[in-house]
Amino acid sequence: MREFFIVLAFISGLNFSFSQQVTDVFPDGTPISSWFKNDQKLQLKDLGKQYRITDFGAKKDSTIIQTQAIQAIIDLASANGGGVIVVPKGVFLSGALFFKPKTALYLAKGAVLKGSDNIIDYPIMASRMEGQNLDYFPALVNAYGVDHFSISGEGTINGNGKKFWEAFWKKRGENPDCTNLEVSRSRLIFVWNSKNVQFQDVKLINSGFWTNHFYKCNNVKLLNLYIFSPHIEIKAPSTDAIDLDVCENVLIKNCYMSVNDDAIALKGGKGPYADKDPNNGPNKNIIIEDCTFGFCHSALTNGSEAIHNRNVIFRNSQIKGASRMLWLKMRPDTPQRYEYILVENIQGEAETGLAIFAWRQFYDLKNRQNIPLSYGDQITLKNINLKCTNFYGVEKDPNVRLSNFKFENLNIESVKTKMDKSIIDGLVLKNVYLNKTLIE
Repeated sequence: MREFFIVLAFISGLNFSFSQQVTDVFPDGTPISSWFKNDQKLQLKDLGKQYRITDFGAKKDSTIIQTQAIQAIIDLASANGGGVIVVPKGVFLSGALFFKPKTALYLAKGAVLKGSDNIIDYPIMASRMEGQNLDYFPALVNAYGVDHFSISGEGTINGNGKKFWEAFWKKRGENPDCTNLEVSRSRLIFVWNSKNVQFQDVKLINSGFWTNHFYKCNNVKLLNLYIFSPHIEIKAPSTDAIDLDVCENVLIKNCYMSVNDDAIALKGGKGPYADKDPNNGPNKNIIIEDCTFGFCHSALTNGSEAIHNRNVIFRNSQIKGASRMLWLKMRPDTPQRYEYILVENIQGEAETGLAIFAWRQFYDLKNRQNIPLSYGDQITLKNINLKCTNFYGVEKDPNVRLSNFKFENLNIESVKTKMDKSIIDGLVLKNVYLNKTLIE
């Protein structure tokens, strides 16, 4: 094992420091492959023949919907053996686009691919939302079974979501119990069953619904992305920055995320028999590092539609205004196992540091008589400087088993100081300071 140490000083003024240990293994001891250590950027020249959309029929006119013209260019590139669809400087309005095998998307500096705000431009089709396979509206950018799909460049994909947000809040005002799926909205990007995917450098903003949704994908790299939706004035509901849904081997690095919901959510299925459904499954081998989080409901969330998350590392990042740092959403209607999660080298502010409680919104036991048990095991918080209202937001739940948590080298400022350590079986505290007082 290779190790090195970086000395960090506590920002609160305590007169000691701790060391940051970086290893080559996941929390369960599995070696981290060299794939995770390669953050090399894709180069336009290496993406194949370039199809600049204005050279193939698209017009520089931001007032007209150009879905058909742009889709025809994608289809042409695929039919000719592949290539990269280049969006030049300017604003291009479109409905749902479907990338084909051997095609990629590049947005030049000053380029904006802007989504139509008319849901008719997103025809319902087979999809996946909120932990279930169903017919639903596609995203603005879609890739079904497109290995090596990439989005790069310095341009912007703008979901133009204001009209969708307003419709949602109107519906929620009329019926406070309405679900997310009752209001017709499109996501920004949806990738299904694809390998070796890479997004880099682009701005992804104002999605109508979830921003990036990856379902059953393997080897995904998200590098230097700017992901944003507003949380003041007209709030952008359910605009998660990144949703990983039954995915394996994911690197999220050097990204900025500020959205009006969870920043990174690990999903995979919901319901009392979700673990028996072949459409569902685990997320595993996830590394999130060197990121900055603005406003969000949580920097890293497990759930609320998840059955198994394993080997997750969240490290070397700053949190600026998140509601929660780490959230384990426990649905009473779903069997869940969240295990081998490491959160280390985090600095900043969050309302709650560790949040674990029952998530009962829209749950349904579907006539199952017994509530399924859920588990949180082998969770480590290490080398953290955090200012919060309540660091330990952990509630006792007879249907949840928490075990083998370790808090090490924590410097926490918290308004609420109550910590019921008996809720977690095997809680280890090492060098943990709460409001400058050593906790044992």
